[in-house]
Amino acid sequence: ALWREAGLSAASIAALQKPDQARIDTSLAWLAEPNRALITYDDPRYPDSLREMSDPPLALFVMGNTELLHYPSLAMVGTRHPTPGGAQNARAFARDLAGRGVCIASGLAQGIDAEAHQGALDAQGYTLAVIGTGIDRVYPAQHRALAHAIVNHAGLMVSELSLGTPPHPGHFPRRNRILAALSLGTLVVEAAPQSGSLITARLASEMGREVFAIPGSIHNPMARG
Repeated sequence: ALWREAGLSAASIAALQKPDQARIDTSLAWLAEPNRALITYDDPRYPDSLREMSDPPLALFVMGNTELLHYPSLAMVGTRHPTPGGAQNARAFARDLAGRGVCIASGLAQGIDAEAHQGALDAQGYTLAVIGTGIDRVYPAQHRALAHAIVNHAGLMVSELSLGTPPHPGHFPRRNRILAALSLGTLVVEAAPQSGSLITARLASEMGREVFAIPGSIHNPMARG
């Protein structure tokens, strides 16, 4: 009755009454490995920047250097299909900023995200990836080596989704709000007018963060955003 009064749905109550023990055991086994953690809202490691949100994640699955949750970060976002110049700009800006001590945060997607992460790694700097799947899955699959490189070079992977969660279009806007909140500002490199990158930029602006853009050609549809 208390759960119903608190607003939980019938499906949520049923899940609490009959928990999926196999799934719980799988999660506990994953968390038992080094450099892995589940950081709940009341954990001292939970970042204050997320507590200030209107809809903060109740917990974060993390893998890697958890100190980066409190490190000065810049989110770099953009199209999955950048021009050669846009890709070069993303990597060069990330490399330079990471070399100056800024953690480069992005979403591990194709295109600008991957270039941003790689630029930070090239500078032997810090990079943080907020992903839209369970943290035990890498999407897209071709970025598996990049994900391992991030964790192995004192970087951090972050997800609010439970282990095993596959990619879904609705997960990525939710991922973007965490990315915007964790960062001091958001830099848009190349983006179409209707894109997830501009969702991140809008969320960052609404949170009082700085929003930046690298100018692009007026003839490039990916620069119009």
